[in-house]
Amino acid sequence: MLNMKKAIGQTGVKLSAALLTAVLLVTGCGGGAGGSGEGNWVSIEDRYTVDPETPAWQLDKKEEVTDLTWYVNADWWNTDFGNDIVTKKIKEDLNINIKFITGDDTKLNTFFAGGDMPDLLTVFDSNSPVVQKAATWALPLNDLAEKYDPYFNKVAAADTLNWFQLADGKTYGYPNYSNTQADYDSGNIPAKTAFIIRKDVYEALGSPVIGTPEEFQSVMKQIKEKFPTLTPFGFNSIGEGTGSLGDTLQDFIGVPLESENGEFYDRNLDEDYLAWLKTLNTVYRDGNISDDSFADDGTAFEEKVKSGKYATMLLDGTPQQGGNLQIYMSANPGKEYIAIDGPQSTKGNAPTLNQSGITGWMINFISKDSKDPAKAIQIFTYLLSEEGQTLMNYGIEGETYQTQADGTVELLPAVKDLQLNNADKFKKDYRMGEFMFFGHDRHKALSADAFPESIKQMQEWGKGKLKPHFILENINPDQGTQEARALSAINTKWNSTLVSMVRAKDDAAFDSALAAYKSFLDENRWDEIVKVRSEKMKQNKEKLGIQ
Repeated sequence: MLNMKKAIGQTGVKLSAALLTAVLLVTGCGGGAGGSGEGNWVSIEDRYTVDPETPAWQLDKKEEVTDLTWYVNADWWNTDFGNDIVTKKIKEDLNINIKFITGDDTKLNTFFAGGDMPDLLTVFDSNSPVVQKAATWALPLNDLAEKYDPYFNKVAAADTLNWFQLADGKTYGYPNYSNTQADYDSGNIPAKTAFIIRKDVYEALGSPVIGTPEEFQSVMKQIKEKFPTLTPFGFNSIGEGTGSLGDTLQDFIGVPLESENGEFYDRNLDEDYLAWLKTLNTVYRDGNISDDSFADDGTAFEEKVKSGKYATMLLDGTPQQGGNLQIYMSANPGKEYIAIDGPQSTKGNAPTLNQSGITGWMINFISKDSKDPAKAIQIFTYLLSEEGQTLMNYGIEGETYQTQADGTVELLPAVKDLQLNNADKFKKDYRMGEFMFFGHDRHKALSADAFPESIKQMQEWGKGKLKPHFILENINPDQGTQEARALSAINTKWNSTLVSMVRAKDDAAFDSALAAYKSFLDENRWDEIVKVRSEKMKQNKEKLGIQ
């Protein structure tokens, strides 16, 4: 998931920008500049009569193409529509044309400030004012379904709708990859985190165990001696967050999710976790973590994954890196990355790997200014349905896949070959697994072809290691509060502190950076933040029926 935390080393400027952003968003959402007030409730009298048993997109007789604008708050989103096999089929079935616009929080603000809202809008931060104040600018999905497309309620998950319900009892946004407890229990959700090592390196070292800090440090040294052109240990791009060295590492070594009395637990200061950060510092001082790893952006990191530059990695988001890992695997048979147990808890805790949780990832809304909200909710229904899910994951039957006698799905040979050997063209021509506004892993479980070969062993390794983090979702203080502003500063401080600790020149510098962070907590309302988080954890447990 995206990490929107602010940049290291520029605390003052970045914090000011973050505060300004929060103010603008609150003002825009609450001031009514974005949205047309009551909403553009168009008549469908001449188009179709709703039927709870039939998706409205199959009933709608509107002849002219509906042009819709869809804003996605992410610069990296692929804005193409109607040229690959997936979006071309969506365009034909729904008789729509979508113009995607992408951007960051600044661009998002311009919509609310200017009042020129897109028809549909996708954001990622469930704790943001955009989401929390959605009733001021978005249309309620409950009412849209009742008026235009009651079939929506057959394809939307009741638990997810309840989770996103606002104080007025209505739900405005719907996410992708919203995993309920039932989804976890089904076993159909694969792990997305793994400690991986190049197979040739692993075998050359005699398949060593890397569980304890001492073993980890020793193996990194051995890698440097035998493979001097490789960087022994890598991790996800730090960017403005902590890469995979923050909560990902904490999950990997099984840091507790809550205190013994069920309240918020500061995982950043867990002794087990700090012991591993000190180990990483030792490995860094041995020269086995590159300074470039702290400076590389996402693109630079992906290029190193493609070229096999890292001997080992703590990798979060294996599906997102699946194409890059596949490119390396296809070009280097026998040297592919494989998952091993890697770093373990010094206290014997089992891994508690996370997935997207019930909050999901991308949260989708229909604005009050939507030119045709009937068509917009039809898109939601279509993409959430079995038909839409199958299209997004496997394309069109007979053209890209075939259904087996046991009900599983298999890509056709030519398509499979492209997936394995030309990932870039596969992505451009088919876009299967990429257009995932309403994606869910349960549909990927239908086929062994849903994920590239490069990550299947990693997913197999992760079985039994997932644990829902529901109680920790959306527990930050409400934006605009003193606690929220203090937390923003604390997060920035922690990100820079973590990097300073791993890169410390000696033990004294490591301890000094940690002590400064602890003092920063005391000076920035940490006790109040803990109270807010503990109260929200309690509310989450009540909402989910967790004792």
